Amino acid sequence: MKRVTLVPTPIGNLGDITKRAVEVLSAADVVAAEDTRRSGSLLTHLGIKRPLERLDAHTMERRAPALLERHDWLAFVTDAGTPGISDPGADLVRLALERGHEVEVLPGATAFVPALVASGLPTARFTFEGFLPRRGSARKRRLETIAASTATSSLYESPHRLAETLADLAAACGGERPASVSRELSKLHEEIRRGALHELQEHFASREVKGEVVVVVGPASEPAASAQAGALPAEVSGDLAQVAARLASAGVRGRLLRGALEALGASRNQAYALAQAAQDEHGEDE
Repeated sequence: MKRVTLVPTPIGNLGDITKRAVEVLSAADVVAAEDTRRSGSLLTHLGIKRPLERLDAHTMERRAPALLERHDWLAFVTDAGTPGISDPGADLVRLALERGHEVEVLPGATAFVPALVASGLPTARFTFEGFLPRRGSARKRRLETIAASTATSSLYESPHRLAETLADLAAACGGERPASVSRELSKLHEEIRRGALHELQEHFASREVKGEVVVVVGPASEPAASAQAGALPAEVSGDLAQVAARLASAGVRGRLLRGALEALGASRNQAYALAQAAQDEHGEDE
């Protein structure tokens, strides 16, 4: 059976590469990489000489099928961290499974886990939001979901949009909501700053930010989350979630879905949250 192995690579410190990762990269028929220059430098550092093929978001659908057909064992790496987390690795897994190939994922480095733990915020329940939508109603809905969540939320952001995102989070969640910003994790200039959202926004708005960034936002209190969601009884909220799921699976999306939930008694904020969760589960097309 053909095999695809997703191989985590260091997010900064090269000492974080695992022995098993090195073994797989050395033995696979080919290494496919999101950025061949960056990954080529890593392979050279490790003394590994294997064929290297570009496979990124722009080339995945076009090139992956041929690579999967041509090679019995393909190892895949992304720019840094574990493939499949906010990168094209998830598409490669889908394509490989559709063809009946074996898929294995090695454990290893990823940025949001150390950022979450180092934040000092609750970790018993958390969500990973990836990169927020950049604008429009999709961004607003995601911010409202984070504001109402009783789980800690973590997300990635680019350095030049960090201050704007912190300002939007403060507006949605309240400026006093505890949070943390981690950047350049495991690197020489690692920084982890903790504080209220408004404090973090003021700090990062006044300076140039470099490197990869993870933002972690503390959970809403239960009373605050109920107010955000419209404070419907739990059994009603559960029924509405089921209705939202059925409608989304039938192809009802966007304003139509939210309007239907509001007509059934959901507040506007709750309708947004329920619709977003249903669309995430069944695939969103707007």
